[in-house]
Amino acid sequence: MSKFVNSLVFVVAAFVLVACSQPEPTIQLAGKTMGTTYHITVVNSPTLPQANLLQTEIDMALEIVNNQMSTYRANSELSQFNQLQIRQGTEVSADTIYVVKEGMRLFDMTGGALDITLGPLVNLWGFGPDKRPTKIPSDADILVAKAKTGINELTIEGNRLIKHNAELYVDLSSIAKGFGVDKVAALLDKYDVEGYLVEIGGEISTKGLKHDGTPWRVAVEKPTEDGQQVQQVIELDTMALATSGDYRIYYEENGERFSHLIDPRSGYPIKHNLASATVLHKSSMTADGLATAMMVLGTQASLEFANKHNLAVMLIEKQQQGYQVFYSDTFKQYLN
Repeated sequence: MSKFVNSLVFVVAAFVLVACSQPEPTIQLAGKTMGTTYHITVVNSPTLPQANLLQTEIDMALEIVNNQMSTYRANSELSQFNQLQIRQGTEVSADTIYVVKEGMRLFDMTGGALDITLGPLVNLWGFGPDKRPTKIPSDADILVAKAKTGINELTIEGNRLIKHNAELYVDLSSIAKGFGVDKVAALLDKYDVEGYLVEIGGEISTKGLKHDGTPWRVAVEKPTEDGQQVQQVIELDTMALATSGDYRIYYEENGERFSHLIDPRSGYPIKHNLASATVLHKSSMTADGLATAMMVLGTQASLEFANKHNLAVMLIEKQQQGYQVFYSDTFKQYLN
């Protein structure tokens, strides 16, 4: 009898040991970067390193992006370029060149609604490293700041960024976060995983399906300040998503609301009723930049632009009776 009990105990222990050794179906990572947070879910694979090693690799990749493109780090490549006091250039990384080139392309594509040389205006209105101004800028202040902008004042020669206006200030915040998402996605791709969802500050990239074979489901918030209400749930398969809105970052002065979204063409914060723009694209960086451009263009112009370029765009406009949602033709295939 004791031999039977001992054998039974051994079998049960072996079963528990095997069960405990089974890998988790997913690896979930979270951390901080670019002044915000990131959350990553990866379908587990024998090709992946241990979770702590994978997170270290991801953190290092994102730290490099910060050291390249952050305007909040005085020694970043971009900050060193912006600090040049004369009309000259400096050598930067291939990644910085890549992101700047995409910013220049999106400027042309959107008719100037996205402008990576907007920095002087962003700082003037208090939404850059210099923080909130002590007074609302005057028309004269805005004209002076606008004179410091201009995509035509920026050129690329090899790996050199060159400014032709000594006061040019490049700000990649409208696309750098999306680039960070793409960078992490590319890092995971090299391990040949079947599926993942990468999110940095609301910008997202997905691949494949979840471990149970179901699609990644992403919620687009209603444009409320608490961000606790869901407007639309979208199923994604190997697609990036970016949302831009004017409902969280703003300040009020004498009863007037000033959005952090500046129209490069006028130099003033946007004032139309478009509250949120969501863009789907293969590249999170491109989706990030286009979402910002949609917010500058406004509802009708954005819909026309999206349909012209076959872009999947969802717009939420604030109206007296609440919110109204508009979809581009290409977006409708993602609706449940």
